[in-house]
Amino acid sequence: MSESPRSRSVVVFAAHPDDTEIFCAGTLALLKARGYRITVCTVTSGGMGGIGSDERRTVEIRDREARAAAEILGARYVCLGGRDGFLYDTEELRIKAQDVIREAEAGIVIAHLSVDYHPDHRAASAIADAAAILASLPNIPSRFPPLAANPLFYHSATLGLTDPLGNPIARPHFFVDIGSVEELKMRMLACHQSQIEIMRVQHKMDDFFGAMQAQDLAWGREAGVRFAEAYWQHLGGGFQKTPLIQEELKDFVVRG
Repeated sequence: MSESPRSRSVVVFAAHPDDTEIFCAGTLALLKARGYRITVCTVTSGGMGGIGSDERRTVEIRDREARAAAEILGARYVCLGGRDGFLYDTEELRIKAQDVIREAEAGIVIAHLSVDYHPDHRAASAIADAAAILASLPNIPSRFPPLAANPLFYHSATLGLTDPLGNPIARPHFFVDIGSVEELKMRMLACHQSQIEIMRVQHKMDDFFGAMQAQDLAWGREAGVRFAEAYWQHLGGGFQKTPLIQEELKDFVVRG
């Protein structure tokens, strides 16, 4: 049985503003250059991620930063409005998430790993996983028609490629060489100036942006290139298994 043609549209579900830039902005830039439409969706508005500003003010700041980063990429930005630090997999958020997928007519969805170190990341992954399945079901309450088929589902990396206990996780299915777009990725990440101080205080990172670029270098060493991002394709039941990103970016893909 052949698969339905895939829309050239990608939706990324990230728990917080700046997660997309950290984990997959390079790959998105390469797909954008090949004609893909990109939607960046943050599941929370990042309101706890501020030093010297209350939650409401932090949400306003981080919304501006996320929109500025998406503009550099030429992507659409939306936020589901979950509360940072208190993110749960709920019916409301599943419906909102599958609406984003339907509206974008997504052929590809990218989300965090289910074994990510951060509880908000894990919750966002579960919401995206469910939404990717719900998006093709006609009985789901939605303002948009169902997709002809579930989007292909991919997971981006977690910091250090470890689970919440620090154990190594399964080797990525593939890496993407992002050396040609690393500068653009770092320009996107630099939009998130509000995170410099909180990363210094909470994570003892004196150079937040430098530490994130060091992660790209570390993934690059794993892949045998200078800078890389790491991915797993969701190959379990309920999802078709065409290696679409791998085929579209075959000149940049290094198998895991």
